[in-house]
Amino acid sequence: MADQKESSVLFSLKELMNLEEDRIREEEAEKTRRAKAELDAKEAADRVARDAEEKRLREEEERRRQEENRKREEAARVEAIRHGELEKARAEAEAKARLDTLAQQQAHEAQLAQIHRDSGKKRLQIIVGIVVVCLVGAVVGGGLAYKSSRDKAAQEAALLRQQQAEVEGKLAQLQAEIKASQEKEAALKDQLANAKSEADKARIQSELEKAEKATQDLRTRGGGGGRAPAGSGGGSKPSKPSAPKESNCAPGDPMCN
Repeated sequence: MADQKESSVLFSLKELMNLEEDRIREEEAEKTRRAKAELDAKEAADRVARDAEEKRLREEEERRRQEENRKREEAARVEAIRHGELEKARAEAEAKARLDTLAQQQAHEAQLAQIHRDSGKKRLQIIVGIVVVCLVGAVVGGGLAYKSSRDKAAQEAALLRQQQAEVEGKLAQLQAEIKASQEKEAALKDQLANAKSEADKARIQSELEKAEKATQDLRTRGGGGGRAPAGSGGGSKPSKPSAPKESNCAPGDPMCN
């Protein structure tokens, strides 16, 4: 009986010791779990803080870069506006200079046309005077001679009037063509002054040069002299008159030269 009781007590003690050891192991395991959880939580918090700081730095850098880009774009826009104003002022000055030159040339051409008309009228008056003298001589010389001279003079006068009308018609047509070409030049200059892109400017400049060459050719045909090329500085200068050449034309013939 005593042995059985002692064995039972020992068994109970062992059980208690085993339970205590289990409790201690559980406590140690719990401490380890808590420590690991705290460490994981701390590391997670550190990661969150680092991520937040990195995000803040990235956002700050992005804001700084956007601000720099905005400042550069604003400076470029202001510079473009300033450059555009300068180009517009320069184009307006050039257009005004060209218009002044055209006005001077038109006045010169009008003077030349008036001189041509006055010269034609004077020649016609001289011819009429000659015809009258011939008619008087024909009357004195006799009826047949008078009639022949009168008919011939009338034919010559009619021919001269016809030639004079043709000359004036051609001159008027040439002046109309010159005026139309000059109006086209003025329109192209306005388009060039208001052109936005370099491609439009180049195209309009090419058309303007063609129009200026056409006007130059018309003036050359009319004997009005040429104009200075665009950008050469200064207006056109009338060409120096050449020395008169000997001619076998009849006096007052407007088509002789």
